[in-house]
Amino acid sequence: MSFISKILFISLFLTTTISANSIDDKILEFEKNRFSNNKRVEIKNLSINFKKSLPVKNWYGYIIDIDAKIADKNVKAKDIVFSNGTVVSPDLFDIKTGNSLKEMMTLPLTSKYYDKKRLIAGNHDAKDKIVIFSDPLCPFCLDYVPDIIKFVNKNSQNIALYYYHFPLLQIHKAANALSKAMLVASNKGVKDVTLKVYEADFDSYFNADEADEKKILNAFNKVLKTNIKLDEIQNKEIQKEIQKDLLMGENVMVEGTPTIFVNGEQDKTKNKYKQLGR
Repeated sequence: MSFISKILFISLFLTTTISANSIDDKILEFEKNRFSNNKRVEIKNLSINFKKSLPVKNWYGYIIDIDAKIADKNVKAKDIVFSNGTVVSPDLFDIKTGNSLKEMMTLPLTSKYYDKKRLIAGNHDAKDKIVIFSDPLCPFCLDYVPDIIKFVNKNSQNIALYYYHFPLLQIHKAANALSKAMLVASNKGVKDVTLKVYEADFDSYFNADEADEKKILNAFNKVLKTNIKLDEIQNKEIQKEIQKDLLMGENVMVEGTPTIFVNGEQDKTKNKYKQLGR
């Protein structure tokens, strides 16, 4: 490449970068103005967490991190918008399928999600890694999670499976105490805790909206043949671990269960894990 060609290439690169940055700044300014129209909202900071090129010419999806104060309460949230640099849209739909392009806007996992403490099956050093966020009382999870665990157990040298507690307390109040008992049991070295819980029939012991932690723990101890004390699941450190799992999920936009990531990418089909270990 000649000296002149190099100069032209660098100039074109800088122009493109400046243009892209300018558009990104406009997106942030637009979002700031939009939220500021609500007098109850005070924006403290906005930043672009993730930007993705879409299968639509010149359109990009943005995941925006929002740090705001709403009615004197500090709130951290994420928002998704789409733009071609001229207009901004809260959503785009595929005209053929009717599917929202928001389905494409998922955050990739970092290596911190491959925490050995959260390994429930397989080999921590395996190349292929699965991360699942689940609620032990979620009906779909009860069918789905055991299948994944058994699949990984059959391919235990080639796959690592990590489990994060994501109790959906608005619909399964009892899931919090059950998740804490699972965590305590795992910390005590009880084997196959997750599989045992998901294959157990807790319906005959308590309802999903049960608030009595002693009743839930008694059922857990009976089914898993453990002897966990009430003060162990009510320990503040255990609750902090559950909250940490919830935050780990929220940071990658987990909203429901089960949510599964295969090799760092969220799998909306929930079936890609079946292609691993081959």
